[in-house]
Amino acid sequence: MHNQTSEQKYKSGFVSIIGRPNVGKSTYINQVIGQKIAIMSDKPQTTRNKVQGVLTTNEAQIILIDTPGIHKPKHKLGDFMMRVATNTLREVDLILFMINAVEGYGRGDEFIIEKLKGVQTPVFLVINKIDQIHPDQLLSIIEQYKGLYNFAEIVPISALEGQNTDRLLQQIKEYLPEGPQYYPADQVTDHPERFIVSELIREKVLHLTREEVPHSIAVVIEKMQKREDSEKIHVMAAIIVERSSQKGIIIGKQGSMLKEIGKRARLDIENLLGSKVYLELWVKVQKDWRNKVTQLRDFGFREDEY
Repeated sequence: MHNQTSEQKYKSGFVSIIGRPNVGKSTYINQVIGQKIAIMSDKPQTTRNKVQGVLTTNEAQIILIDTPGIHKPKHKLGDFMMRVATNTLREVDLILFMINAVEGYGRGDEFIIEKLKGVQTPVFLVINKIDQIHPDQLLSIIEQYKGLYNFAEIVPISALEGQNTDRLLQQIKEYLPEGPQYYPADQVTDHPERFIVSELIREKVLHLTREEVPHSIAVVIEKMQKREDSEKIHVMAAIIVERSSQKGIIIGKQGSMLKEIGKRARLDIENLLGSKVYLELWVKVQKDWRNKVTQLRDFGFREDEY
């Protein structure tokens, strides 16, 4: 349960941290999220963006995304990675552009700022390692960067010392949209993207069918892989219900409801993965699936994970 008044809406969103190597991104993530982090597996997912960590509080859930490095591409693969990174920046809710106060402005920053000019997403300038410089130097860094880009916020921090990191978190929350908890507060999962994709589909089912279909549905991602004949990611998902009458409601007249669920879910999944998606949905009836341990295991609820 979230301890909040009805006026306070729960917020959640995806935040990308970008910057040259050695600006302190990992230190920042470890410092801010500490023991609350659900570290995600580093196994390669269907996309090259990784969910690095999730911070869940009573007011918000912040999902930190590690985008592929933004730098001048030297070859075709680098060019492709660059496009992936730029697409990701368009799809997230907020971008943290982190710089190292000690090193100051460099050619790498110039290239990143050029790329940022093509996105509408709000960008924070996060000046890290301020514990290693004189306050006067900080003012000149702020002035310099202010002239280069219209940052939504400029926040000086020391990730190592934990200086000002709480204030940065507060400001991140202010910029996040209202949204659901994409991850259970205490769950560590090996397949963050599969989990979020199933939740996005489930959310659309519940939203569109309102009171008609109770929460006794599960969504199982049966396949999620890049298609060989195109750049699209092929997602096959089964919506599991307990009764035939629920199946009829979810499919709708001449498949109209399932089509609408698919259309809305696909848009959200494309935003998440930063890639075009071919989504196949079908509905299966499994009577009393919630009471059957073996079926729960098949649907990804495993006792040994808790």
